[in-house]
Amino acid sequence: MMFWTLLGILCVSTSVVISNPYRVNPGPLVTATRGEPWPQPYQTTKHDGFLILRPSVFQILITGETCDILEDAVQRYTAIVTLEASVASRELRSAPRAHARQYSSFAGNLASLNVRLINPCEDMPHLNMNESYVLDVRNTTEAGSLMAKSIWGILRGLETFTHLLSRSGDGPNLALKCQTIIDKPLLQHRGLLLDTSRHYLPISDILRTLDAMSYNKMNVFHWHITDDQSFPYQSTRFPELSAKGAFHPTLTYTRENVQKIIEYARYRGIRVIPEFDTPGHTRSWGESHPDLLTPCYNDSTGAPDGTLGPLDPTESKLYPFIRELFAEIGVTFPERYIHLGGDEVPFDCWASNPRIRQYMHEHHMNDSYEQLEAEYIQNLLNITRDLNMTSIVWQEVFDNGVHLSPETVVHVWTGNQKSKLAAVTKAGFHVLLSACWYLDHLQNGGDWRKFYACDPLAFPSTVQQRELVLGGEACMWGEVVDSTNVHPRIWPRASAAAERLWSHERNPSVIYAAQRLEEHACRMNRRGIPAQPPNGPGFCIQ
Repeated sequence: MMFWTLLGILCVSTSVVISNPYRVNPGPLVTATRGEPWPQPYQTTKHDGFLILRPSVFQILITGETCDILEDAVQRYTAIVTLEASVASRELRSAPRAHARQYSSFAGNLASLNVRLINPCEDMPHLNMNESYVLDVRNTTEAGSLMAKSIWGILRGLETFTHLLSRSGDGPNLALKCQTIIDKPLLQHRGLLLDTSRHYLPISDILRTLDAMSYNKMNVFHWHITDDQSFPYQSTRFPELSAKGAFHPTLTYTRENVQKIIEYARYRGIRVIPEFDTPGHTRSWGESHPDLLTPCYNDSTGAPDGTLGPLDPTESKLYPFIRELFAEIGVTFPERYIHLGGDEVPFDCWASNPRIRQYMHEHHMNDSYEQLEAEYIQNLLNITRDLNMTSIVWQEVFDNGVHLSPETVVHVWTGNQKSKLAAVTKAGFHVLLSACWYLDHLQNGGDWRKFYACDPLAFPSTVQQRELVLGGEACMWGEVVDSTNVHPRIWPRASAAAERLWSHERNPSVIYAAQRLEEHACRMNRRGIPAQPPNGPGFCIQ
């Protein structure tokens, strides 16, 4: 048997049957690739032969600039190489051992990966960070090379390097195909929204999510931290918000918790963007500050019905409170961008309230509650601008005609995404896409394909309009997920969005993607991410 056949690196089947539920042949429904990266790199040049990596002697060596992020990364990825070797050793424990040197394709050993960071490290990840890198693994004095201008490119290149590793058939030793990869992302904002308000998620699950994001080269953690159901963010200025608004006094995120998450994300090149959605989705605020919310009235009796609606834009106490709270948020979260929400405001409560109706009459709003919402959002945008924050808003804010500053980002989540993207970019605003990547919208197994079919740049547009697309986010809303099921619900389904946001291939092969995702899901499982099977019957060696 040729060594390549044993490796499975070159022998990748393309005749995958994925539509016949009555297939009688034994074996996996989709044959996984061996040593193929996810997401697909910008450019890969394969060279003749393969290299053997012996984990007992292999080293990742820093040859250029260094910093705490790089030193931490070297330790993490060295541990991943060791993990892959231990799995390969267990997998082949009962199989005949092959010796690499007896095959003509053997090109030598890979004793080290020399990492050269050209420029000094940046301290924090940011929107326009440079994530490009060049990875070269050939038989050149037993050393591969990884070079990047920024620390963020080094992180992405180290991740790709570990994806190239596969079992060799030679005990714990690993093999990788000789190749050169030149890589860079298509879009700069590749995010995952995680909702911790409908179900509280422990810190450990958030950190595990950040790990999984790094394995998929996602670089924005959109933290939907509060909503109607709970207010788990522990404010130092207004501690009563979580004391009364959280599900339980122990189910909160302290400032120390937040700092730990931000630092963990920083080491992985991930930005943490918080969302405090207003004026709707704020019922939990009313547990401690009912005076800030709108009392709803009974239409029949004209008296308060005892329920509370959205924030009350006519309340004089509201804007000083918002300014003080958001000033604290700006200190706690060093990220320049903040998500202000602005979606799904229920107008019925405002319409029932006589004081709000009187205010609207006096301000000539003519029963247009969109105008009232626009006034609130405009005041909020002024506050965040004064606090040197750049705002992201859900698309309703744009749809309702709010006057937005040029740097505001519009987040498209519903409706016809092509027409929405076209309208927002035609108006000159940067845009994020999530409409096609809602992970809470479930179908049968293998539904990652519907996410993979979404092209964030496929809409009627000019070159200038497409340049306004910052990227997008997969959204994991929390109504029916908690720590028991959140990870398999996200992964590897969000991996499909991650590749469409990173890869420059606009018409990718779904068959080839299925094979690579089969491998990648097992890769994540080995690293402690309980990703669900992506395609159907199959197996992972853990």
